[in-house]
Amino acid sequence: MTDPTPAAAPSKARVFVRRAASTVLLWGVVWLAFASMRSWAYLGLLGLLTVVATREYFQLLRAAGVRCFPRFGLALALGYSAVLYAGLLRGTGASLAGWDLFAVCVALIGAFILEMRGSIRGLESLVAVSLNLCGLVYIAVLFNFAAKLLFLVPGWQVGTGTVAQPAALLLFWLLAVTKFADMGAYLVGSLIGRHKLIPQVSPGKTWEGLAGALVFSQLAGCGLYAALPGGLAVLGGWGHVVFLGFLLSALAVLGDLAESVVKRALQAKDSGRMLPGIGGALDLIDSICFTAPALYFYLQWLLLSAS
Repeated sequence: MTDPTPAAAPSKARVFVRRAASTVLLWGVVWLAFASMRSWAYLGLLGLLTVVATREYFQLLRAAGVRCFPRFGLALALGYSAVLYAGLLRGTGASLAGWDLFAVCVALIGAFILEMRGSIRGLESLVAVSLNLCGLVYIAVLFNFAAKLLFLVPGWQVGTGTVAQPAALLLFWLLAVTKFADMGAYLVGSLIGRHKLIPQVSPGKTWEGLAGALVFSQLAGCGLYAALPGGLAVLGGWGHVVFLGFLLSALAVLGDLAESVVKRALQAKDSGRMLPGIGGALDLIDSICFTAPALYFYLQWLLLSAS
């Protein structure tokens, strides 16, 4: 009896169509959230992606036979997000300055306690603890800087249930620059990519794709700023907009490559199958996990602190 013939890999055209359809659907969901101008819609979407991406992360670990504590990791991501969102909505963001560090401490101590229940298995025990900590910081902490951005811009009013327009536009600008970088890297790399960027991490990434990411992110960032200079005044002017376009596009590519490290180490192609042509929630937010903290600290340290 012969082995069954393996399924043929989908063509580039089919992958492109699937990816385009998923992208249109995602932007539709994002538009609905932005159109509502309701804080619960923004935070609900961010929280859902956080939990789903965390779940995918632990599923990848379990599928690879790596010891971890998925229920503890999911509880941490959910609890971290819930407390963060509640504090932001109540206008007590300043009191949350140490929340990230507290969550890291809980994750580390809790993972050690869970590991102590059984026998110590050499390096595997430390890996289990480290991977749980990594899951919290990599996904829940880094990605939720997108939520913090909504409450960074002056003008947020506690109790209104709405998001100030400048804050909403700032988050939209971040998503546009980040996702256009992803789109530019994919389109240009697929069409004319020849020279490998980091083949040992991601064979599909090319220098041409990186150039595409830089160009597309500038088109999105500068285009939105030119159309809405008043709403995006918090960005500080054209010099900052252009610089941030280059910085965030480079970080978007790095974020994508970072997830490639995770998937390659665990011998996985995608984090999930939620989005045809794209993968799972972690495949969707990997670049935002790197760009959101960068924009948050850039604005907080260099622009808002000087105003």
